[in-house]
Amino acid sequence: MVPAFAVWITGLPASGKSTIARALTRELSSRGIDVAVLESDALRAVLTPRATYTDEDRGVFYRAVAHIGTLLVNHGVPVIFDATANRRVYREHARSVIDRFVEVYVDCPLAVCVARDPKGLYRKAQSGDATHMPGLQATYEPPQHPDVIVSGDRDSTEDAARAIVRLLEERRYLQAPP
Repeated sequence: MVPAFAVWITGLPASGKSTIARALTRELSSRGIDVAVLESDALRAVLTPRATYTDEDRGVFYRAVAHIGTLLVNHGVPVIFDATANRRVYREHARSVIDRFVEVYVDCPLAVCVARDPKGLYRKAQSGDATHMPGLQATYEPPQHPDVIVSGDRDSTEDAARAIVRLLEERRYLQAPP
């Protein structure tokens, strides 16, 4: 059995992270690999149901998410983190505790993310109903040295998933198909 790995997909809200995570999950599933997707919105509802979105609150949340991912990977379950994690320190912590770790940056212009706004988060931030939106009121720190960069407004989700899988194969985190 090949040891498990973790892929952290980061980018601004509405950059395409979740769509790419779903495409990557499908690609891996087609190879017989079941993954756990740790999606930040779903986890936040359980881990920090009254989230304040302060740096301190986010730090606690992302350390917990990294811990969950570490436990899964250590038990042979590949993990996809679908989470903005607006500060580099959150993602770097996960990298420091998970040996087989890949950081994927979904590079997408803020204007495109605002126009998409599927959850209405940017509208809430612009109206003052939300006060900690990454890219607007809260800083988003793109990775300095991501393992994979995909374009959230130009690459297809399938191409993005294939780029991630290629890197997983190159690093021998994943067996190439025969």
